[in-house]
Amino acid sequence: MNAEILAIGDEITSGQLLDTNSQWLSQRLEELGVRVLYHATVGDELEPIAEVMRQAIGRADVVLATGGLGPTADDLTRHALAQATDRPLTLDPASLEHVRRLFARRGRPMPPQNEIQAMFPAGSRVIPNPHGTAPGIALAVPRQGRPPCRIYCFPGVPAEMRQMWQDSVAGWIREQSGGRTVQHRKIKCFGAGESQIESMLPDLIRRGRVPRVGINASQATIILRITAEGDSPEACRQAIEPTAQLIYQQLGSLVFGEGDEELQHAVLRLLRQRRMTLASIEWGTAGLLADLLGGVGGSGDVYRGGTVATGADALARLVRLPSGLDPAAEAQAEPLVRAMAAACRESLAVDLAVAVGPVPSVDPPAADPKPIFFALAGPSGVRVTSPPYAAHPDLLRILTAKQAMNLVRLAMLEVEQGRGL
Repeated sequence: MNAEILAIGDEITSGQLLDTNSQWLSQRLEELGVRVLYHATVGDELEPIAEVMRQAIGRADVVLATGGLGPTADDLTRHALAQATDRPLTLDPASLEHVRRLFARRGRPMPPQNEIQAMFPAGSRVIPNPHGTAPGIALAVPRQGRPPCRIYCFPGVPAEMRQMWQDSVAGWIREQSGGRTVQHRKIKCFGAGESQIESMLPDLIRRGRVPRVGINASQATIILRITAEGDSPEACRQAIEPTAQLIYQQLGSLVFGEGDEELQHAVLRLLRQRRMTLASIEWGTAGLLADLLGGVGGSGDVYRGGTVATGADALARLVRLPSGLDPAAEAQAEPLVRAMAAACRESLAVDLAVAVGPVPSVDPPAADPKPIFFALAGPSGVRVTSPPYAAHPDLLRILTAKQAMNLVRLAMLEVEQGRGL
């Protein structure tokens, strides 16, 4: 089965409201083994809504629509569905009584225009809405030579829509899909670009492969998403496992975690496993590195804090630098970051200290960006690196913070392999 999701309303097409309903419904359909192939957004105009519905009926087995079930003149979903399927609107007495009871419970008379919320295209099934005045609409639309398209219309209020999905629609679709389920597994990587990682996984991301593997980038983190369909969650997990193991084998230390784990979680986990402590010092990232590491709940046992400098004068006052080292001198950037890491480790009495900086301003973007140096001070000395970067200027701060954390992560993996820091 495949699906299409329709988001209806001028507030969405105008950009005034973010469409989170479609995202949530897509996730729920995937869990039921229904693949979402289309998203459509349409404003509050009768004929455009009806036309989008006709298209969806022709190409999707399941159509979910949100919005446009209110009582006002611009709430046109029920009228558009009736027009698209050539059916009259008919009154459902039970739904009308439900709307009246809700108004009575609120101590208000029901306005006459709210009666429209009890009108449904002929042949519809009512989707109960226990907490709102807009019942949903379920309609099976016959199609020549194919199974019917099943349309489910929800109000746009997220809380009401989700309750109606959980109470009614999810069960109906599960029955129609034959009880199939879908499971996903996200494997996260850092240290190589999207195309490079794809080239390291030949034939893994091709169309039609089972299980399916997708790849995308999010702020320099590469995410591999394995998707399997089966009769049960356990069957899906078993189908996913060989592909996951192959990814780990091919990518090695590029993989840092799974699911919702980010680089900061991986670093903190490794620190705890090795019973080590970390501090940071950064110049030019506005404290983002410290914010990421310190923002994880309970990180204080291994991350002892961060020093943030906003300029050369501030840096000279925050840490004791060797005489003759000028923080403002571009030519001394490498020995400067080395000294920053060593001074930070000493002042905070930690096992490891990572230093970043100076990071150039991105406003305006430099045509020929200066190198950014990173240093990691440990028991056996200080190592310095300056990886190349070619990211969009808006990504420079987050990329720099992630490169610093990745330097720590890779160094701790070396400890696991018997090589000292």
